[in-house]
Amino acid sequence: MTDSGIGALGQRVKAASRPLAAASTAAKDAALLAAAELLTERSDEVLDANRTDIDRAEVAGANTTVIDRLRLSPARIDAMAHGLRTVAALPDPVGEIVDGWVRPNGLRIRRVRVPLGVVGIIYENRPNVTSDAAALCLKSGNAAFLRGSSGAITSNQAIAGLLREGISKTGLPADAVVLVDDTSRESAVEFMRLRGVIDCLVPRGGPSLIASILEHATVPYVIDGDGNCHVYVDASADLDMALDIVVNAKVQRPSVCNAAESLLVHEAVAAEFLPRAARALEGVELVGDAAARAIVPMGQASAADFAAEFLALKLSVAVVPSVDAAIEHITRFGSGHSEAIVTRDLAAAERFTRDVDAAAVLVNASTRFVDGEEFGFGAEIGISTQKLHARGPMGLRELTTLKYVVEGDGQIRG
Repeated sequence: MTDSGIGALGQRVKAASRPLAAASTAAKDAALLAAAELLTERSDEVLDANRTDIDRAEVAGANTTVIDRLRLSPARIDAMAHGLRTVAALPDPVGEIVDGWVRPNGLRIRRVRVPLGVVGIIYENRPNVTSDAAALCLKSGNAAFLRGSSGAITSNQAIAGLLREGISKTGLPADAVVLVDDTSRESAVEFMRLRGVIDCLVPRGGPSLIASILEHATVPYVIDGDGNCHVYVDASADLDMALDIVVNAKVQRPSVCNAAESLLVHEAVAAEFLPRAARALEGVELVGDAAARAIVPMGQASAADFAAEFLALKLSVAVVPSVDAAIEHITRFGSGHSEAIVTRDLAAAERFTRDVDAAAVLVNASTRFVDGEEFGFGAEIGISTQKLHARGPMGLRELTTLKYVVEGDGQIRG
């Protein structure tokens, strides 16, 4: 696909959004299944493209977190194809009647879900986002306008090409998915300012991308924010369960936003739990407050450490005297993403879930479950940490808006 300028691409995707909004569920599902089939059949093309990106990143000295986010494998491509099929099997939100009522004057009013139109996604070094975002946009009747990073451009081009081919095979416009090939900073800023084209912008990336959105964007956006996620081990916790949850939340995939970055432990169980946790978290750099360091040797944690999204094998640790103190710590340092409590005390769980202000609050479960696929959404376009329009994992319904349909029998207003 040749880039003839961001504005021209925008007009193409805007034009495609109109027939896509009216497309039948059957047509959208057929396009998703065709794209999934192509991803599976021609996975070697995607892997070859990805190797080019990996080689370039390694030569540039990229760290292990960047490489992990960038790397595709046969299993990850199969997962992308599975995600397309899963989204195809989900209920179509377009046309869903949310509620309705009849006014005393006989007017019949109902609220119906409709597509947003053009959803812009600007993202960094995660080629699977190309597939996930396109799938969710397509099923919800939106055109996907994609702007990835220079580091993943070869992979993104290969994936987007297969998606477009699959979509066009079923009669829908190929421009339902458009990828911007220009990865310059100037093109990113222009992308963020395409008023009249992009109806909703979703950024997926680190602090520098979010800062750029806040500074430059003139289109509506939903922030996919940092994940400084906490696990709080309460005084009444089952410590075996707590250990499994902490290890999973930190180690299973440390480079993602729903991985745990901070461990809080009640002082009543800290002397027993922290040595066990330190042994189980071998290879994880621990930094803690004075109370934690008095129990287990570790580095000293600064306020910046407690506020950090490490996205690496590093964990901040604090000992707290109560569930209230844990909530206060999370309120001060948390990013509003996902927070977990491990407890057998129902009152503590209820207090935590009520008073912790985050997109997701978990009781006796790993933060790693805060994910569109794990929530049954098939995939996600991002995890919103803001409170307007959408919050938490954004699936199909979060990619729609509401239209009032009002039916009458000649009523006029006096």
